[in-house]
Amino acid sequence: MDYRDSPDEAQFRARLRAWLADNAKDFPTSGDEYWARQGEWHQALYGAGFFGLSWPAKFGGHDLPPVYDVILDEELAKAGAPPRPSLGYLLHGLCRHGSVELQERFLPGMIDGTERWCQGFSEPGAGSDLASLRTAAVREGDEYVINGHKIWTSYSDIADWCLLLARTDPDVPRHRGISAFIVPMDTPGIVQRPLKMISGITTEFGQVTFDDVRVPAGNIVGQPGDGWAMAMTVVGHEREPSTLGYVARYAKTVQSLVSRADEPNDELALAAVETEMLRLHVRRRLSEQLDGVSHSSEGSLDKLLMTWTEQTVGHAALSVTGTSDPELLSSYLYSRAQSVMGGTSQIQKNIIAGRLLGLGV
Repeated sequence: MDYRDSPDEAQFRARLRAWLADNAKDFPTSGDEYWARQGEWHQALYGAGFFGLSWPAKFGGHDLPPVYDVILDEELAKAGAPPRPSLGYLLHGLCRHGSVELQERFLPGMIDGTERWCQGFSEPGAGSDLASLRTAAVREGDEYVINGHKIWTSYSDIADWCLLLARTDPDVPRHRGISAFIVPMDTPGIVQRPLKMISGITTEFGQVTFDDVRVPAGNIVGQPGDGWAMAMTVVGHEREPSTLGYVARYAKTVQSLVSRADEPNDELALAAVETEMLRLHVRRRLSEQLDGVSHSSEGSLDKLLMTWTEQTVGHAALSVTGTSDPELLSSYLYSRAQSVMGGTSQIQKNIIAGRLLGLGV
């Protein structure tokens, strides 16, 4: 494998590095201030030509190969800049399942950062078992009336729009009775409350209630009952570490820990090995993407590997610095959520066993 940049890629990387040297320091990288200013960061990246790199040009993207997204993620990590806002999974969901009218209306604002989005999937009783969701949408004339409760909704406090799953038919098998809607977050009947995390962050997640919320029937994504297929598209892209750009940040943390450790220890050594494993795995996934290979259930393997690596790096940080470094302690605390968020590790193992290994789970 030759992972060196092509001439065009090298030119792009150099231009990106120069821009980051002048601009990255103006934006916070963690805590509530990071979440409060993430929209500004999104628009700054887009305005400089560094966001939406592999997304459709007709909606404001650049139609570049996905390797450019990887270059962006690598350089953001090296510069100590905030990460790239994660929206690709929503874009893939609308591109594959949304009507042309919905795509033309919503994708440009999603890509350029002028309209903020959240994802209304998880519920208090329906996280990894998403098909058991209870939020209901009932058709009344030209509208749907939505009632229910969502939780762990990222950016719900500042979002303009929510990509929402709700049950439209309770009398069919549960996977078939779910539909997807685009819901304006300023609609009467929507109440958002923040969730404070153990790391002290209060603005990343919220819980959202819907009380007789009326949404135009034209805001449904696809046809009634298509919500599960759309959700699987969204989750499949959400779980690919190659699109999240975390691996470069793990590697940078490990390098920093090596320089700070008084002597090597087993946890730090394991973190170095797992980070390199994930880096090579992500490179293989990138090669497959460039060859036009798409993944479905394999995303569960990606998610599981990313979870193991992030938690191992978190343990290594604790072994080297203890609780003396607030930023590393926060990273450790956040890493504990990886085995739950985006689908629990137990669910990922069941998917791998049943759909990839054919074990009949």
